[in-house]
Amino acid sequence: MHHRLARPLLTLCASFAMAGSAFADQIQVAVAANFTAPMQAIASAFEQDTGHSVQASYGATGQFYAQISHGAPFEVFLSADDSTPAKLEQEGQSVKGSRFTYAIGTLVLWSPKQGFVDDQGAVLHNGEFKHLSIANPKAAPYGLAATQTLDKLGLSDRLKGKIVEGQNITQALQFVSTGNAELGFVALSQVYKDGQISSGSAWVVPETMYQPIRQDALILKKGEANPAAKALVEYLKGPKAAEIIKAYGYKL
Repeated sequence: MHHRLARPLLTLCASFAMAGSAFADQIQVAVAANFTAPMQAIASAFEQDTGHSVQASYGATGQFYAQISHGAPFEVFLSADDSTPAKLEQEGQSVKGSRFTYAIGTLVLWSPKQGFVDDQGAVLHNGEFKHLSIANPKAAPYGLAATQTLDKLGLSDRLKGKIVEGQNITQALQFVSTGNAELGFVALSQVYKDGQISSGSAWVVPETMYQPIRQDALILKKGEANPAAKALVEYLKGPKAAEIIKAYGYKL
């Protein structure tokens, strides 16, 4: 009796599994470089919970805008600012009503050396360093925030010759991590773990020093017919994603 029931039950389970995989879709996602680590964690949880597959590319917001405008196959875009998604929306390159703020970023001045950066950023005034790393301000919102901070401090001209630019915030961090620059303006999320700076020394730049880094996401036109694109955006608004986002030092 038990043996006769087992086979239909297995067949039924297999058919459900096949049906589940048939509804699983792949999503091409463009993600601002500062959000690399949290997105990897979110994508992993999303894939486990939904069965959908995330193919993420990480880079500078300005570069992604150019690629999307030239027909790149991205379906969802997680920007490092709110102005680029607004522009895409105005140009009709996104799904209407899909844009929302998924995180608010924080700028930090960081060095891998303990005690090198003080908690007030006075190290910038004494100038006892050869190179200061920032992301390209024309392509990366965190780079723009860095230049705004230097302007506010009245140090733009004095430090001009010491600045080295990364193409995006990941490269800006690499310059500091590899010793090509003693310190640099990076995203807090890159050097933050378990509620504190993970290593080295840092100055968390006050929010009054730069324009708020409101990071918006939206569904692009190429993702309009992909249910997984909508599912990912909804997942980004949910509790699991929120927990991960906050764990990396972002505000919601």
